[in-house]
Amino acid sequence: MFGSQVPSVPVTAIDDDTYLLDVREDDEWAAGHAPGAHHVPMMELPARLAEVPTDRDVAVICRSGGRSAQVVGYLLSNGWGQVRNADGGMRQWVAVGKPVVTGDGQPGQVI
Repeated sequence: MFGSQVPSVPVTAIDDDTYLLDVREDDEWAAGHAPGAHHVPMMELPARLAEVPTDRDVAVICRSGGRSAQVVGYLLSNGWGQVRNADGGMRQWVAVGKPVVTGDGQPGQVI
């Protein structure tokens, strides 16, 4: 939908130094998320922009990449320069074998 207009990053290239912003809904987050990710549902982002750093790489992730692409576009238009869409979202995260956990650290799932 957004194609090459939105900068992206393969999930395999997201490391511990990258601020991983998960913009999925609360139920999706609760079912399972990447360890160390920061949760700000997409519709809450405008009111919570101060939580997103401007001085380091930010990767935005959702289930498959559509919502996160919209968020990347929004952040870019609001002055963020080091922001990328996580290619394939959490589905791709799981597909490449990266861990997914619940809030209490137990194995999670992507819904």
